[in-house]
Amino acid sequence: MAVTFSGWNAMLNNFAIETASFNGANIGMLQSLREIPGFLAFTAIFVLLVLKEQTFALISLCLISIGVAITGLFPTVYGLYATTVLMSVGFHYFETLNQSLSLQWFSKDEAPEKLGKLLSIKSMASLVTFAFVWAGFSWFTLGYTAMYMIIGGFGLLLTAYLTLSHPYFPQKTTQHKKLILRKEYTLYYLLTFFSGARRQIFMVFAGFLMVEKFGFDVAQITTLYMLNHVINIFLAPKIGQMISRIGEQRALTIEYSGLIVVFIGYALVESSELAATLYVVDHVFFAMAIALKTYFQKIAEPEDIASTAGVSFTINHIAAVVIPAAFGIVWLYDNALVFYFGAALAACSLLLSQMINRHLAKRQLTQAASC
Repeated sequence: MAVTFSGWNAMLNNFAIETASFNGANIGMLQSLREIPGFLAFTAIFVLLVLKEQTFALISLCLISIGVAITGLFPTVYGLYATTVLMSVGFHYFETLNQSLSLQWFSKDEAPEKLGKLLSIKSMASLVTFAFVWAGFSWFTLGYTAMYMIIGGFGLLLTAYLTLSHPYFPQKTTQHKKLILRKEYTLYYLLTFFSGARRQIFMVFAGFLMVEKFGFDVAQITTLYMLNHVINIFLAPKIGQMISRIGEQRALTIEYSGLIVVFIGYALVESSELAATLYVVDHVFFAMAIALKTYFQKIAEPEDIASTAGVSFTINHIAAVVIPAAFGIVWLYDNALVFYFGAALAACSLLLSQMINRHLAKRQLTQAASC
């Protein structure tokens, strides 16, 4: 997943502007369309009635690889919309299953550190992909069609290898095969909603700001991505260890406080160097989102994890379907307003996060009483 999505994302803004003649409204619409499969992630639970989670994950990887491979063949507004939706179906189903399986396979004690290590491995794969994209445009002058085809094709080969070489891992707890919404998970749902809304502003408009306002080319954007992932390789495991040590509430407080500053910085920045610095710092804070997953693991019933992973991805994408298109129009009027709204969302998350310790204590008492 890291290889295919990183390659697609590294070239997206330049491909959209240079080849498909996108403006801010177009890129906002594309990102809204990309998030529709995320909004429908709850349907994964129905697919699991006939497929094992691991099988479904491999099929999802095939879909994202095919979507990336054919992206360069359709260099038009509607062509890019179509290939993006195909890629996104695979991406969002895989991410739903990835969260579910990770929380099932890792114990509560080891989950923060293991998730940090997984993020580090993901960053290594992304780094190699970004290096390939940078070399492809800087040294070999490959076009977008060839680059997308190579990266998507390699993703298919990796998926075939995983299918043939890895066994099926046993499930420790049989998962519910129905949609579940519990009052006890309300705080988690709210934090997930605001996280999805805030993340869209970064995903859609931070990179677009670099290209449109400061004129970054593919090689420069890819260099930024590479720097982000070099930092994550070393920092993500440390962040996982820190979360184990200081707890989820403190970790999320640090993340949300920092993001408020970063988004205000985006709104005011006039220097390309400072904008690039904010982009790197922003990405570092995302690693701390591990705390939201481990918080859920601590409050969830073991048999709820697969179902709630799908539901939470849908909640995460409620705002994500609306924000890119709506704020693409706002962008045409004043791009600073987009980032001020991002700071407001981070502030809402900060306020909500202050209830985590109280909720964890309450859940522990409830679970102890039930035992």
